[in-house]
Amino acid sequence: MKRKAISFMVLSMIILSLILSGCSGSSSSNGNDNGSEGKSDQVTLKFMHLWPAGSSKQHNQIVNDIVAEFEEENPGVKVQLDILSNEQYKEKLKVLSASNELPDVGLTWAAGFLEPYVNGNMFAPLNDVLDAGLNESFISGTTEAYAIDGTTYGLPLELNIAPIYYNKKIFADHNLEVPETYEEFKNVVKTLADNGVTPITVGNKDRWTGSMWYMYLADRFGGPETLTNAINRTGTFEDPALIQAAQEIQSLVDMNAFVKGFNGLSNDEAKGPFMNNQAAMYLMGSWELPNYTTNEDVPQEFRDSIGFFKFPTVEGGKGDINSFVGGPGVGLFVSENSKVKEEAKKFVTFFVEKWGERSVTDAGVIPATKVDTASVDLPQMYIDVLDELANASNITLYADVQMSAGVANEHLNMIQSLFGKQITPEEFAKMHEEALASEE
Repeated sequence: MKRKAISFMVLSMIILSLILSGCSGSSSSNGNDNGSEGKSDQVTLKFMHLWPAGSSKQHNQIVNDIVAEFEEENPGVKVQLDILSNEQYKEKLKVLSASNELPDVGLTWAAGFLEPYVNGNMFAPLNDVLDAGLNESFISGTTEAYAIDGTTYGLPLELNIAPIYYNKKIFADHNLEVPETYEEFKNVVKTLADNGVTPITVGNKDRWTGSMWYMYLADRFGGPETLTNAINRTGTFEDPALIQAAQEIQSLVDMNAFVKGFNGLSNDEAKGPFMNNQAAMYLMGSWELPNYTTNEDVPQEFRDSIGFFKFPTVEGGKGDINSFVGGPGVGLFVSENSKVKEEAKKFVTFFVEKWGERSVTDAGVIPATKVDTASVDLPQMYIDVLDELANASNITLYADVQMSAGVANEHLNMIQSLFGKQITPEEFAKMHEEALASEE
């Protein structure tokens, strides 16, 4: 499969679909046996997801509501949930796949993440589900990221971009304005650090969080294709722009830009300083929008104090301020070895349809399915993010998602080492080249 950023052409299709539609800790399963398809009065369908109630309250509630509604309409089916945090989920998925015990339905990521599961014949093809009418519900260009050689193995639920969220009150207290250039951005960082305020929070124990910082710098220095070309082997990680991006990460570390202990903090832990008005900036996907718009557990005063801005441009760089890191978020898969595959496919169809209806208004999520924006009451920040999506010149798919699982793990380990200054930018580039070459 050719791995690449979402092209401007595909992005245009996404935007057109939006405009047309708008203007016109684990909860473990008991391991119950599913039994044979169609031979039991009660079929148990296992669904594993990554939205715990503690950290993803609204997502969790939407899932519970959809499951309850599905069970009501299908009295012969019981959906058994297994709920884990993001990193726990990924690790358990690996373990279950190794023992051929995947849940009937679960969540996956696109592109390179899919490959080992598809190559191992673990995910069921879902073209039949799309051809049955569901395909028309999706924004053009979203399901393609879940396809390999023309066969679709996942149904996307979200479409994300990653802005920098910032605390407007902290900025105002220090007479700071939203930066548009990288030099202005570094001045913001220096001013905050000099005044004892944590400029940026990042939980780099999870590593993909730091990868987004590197990706943006790679884009701003080298342009949108440089990193993607290095991954798909038409380019190289030893490109001067990519080495310069790695150097800049370590320059930010030297400036005390990031929260203390960032390499030992998970994303959920690092989110705390931002939510508690102790850190001024937080780079994260638009799935965080609920915390700044609709989540009533978050104080209104805090929600009113949060804005966002685009990653600044670098003087002399080839990147465009309207180029984003992002792409389709998680999607649903059906296990190829599920004993209740018919019910599983029926469930994912139902889930996609209901998720599109509920996620917009209840969780502030940008779904992968079409939204009639004229008929829903959206928070202003949500509208602003949709506008940025409409004006995006490029969306580069997360680097670890573009890569195969093995290379992605090496990339993430190297990101952590880069932030920790355990390797030089040149070593960072060379090690990426070696990891990619080993799979050629």
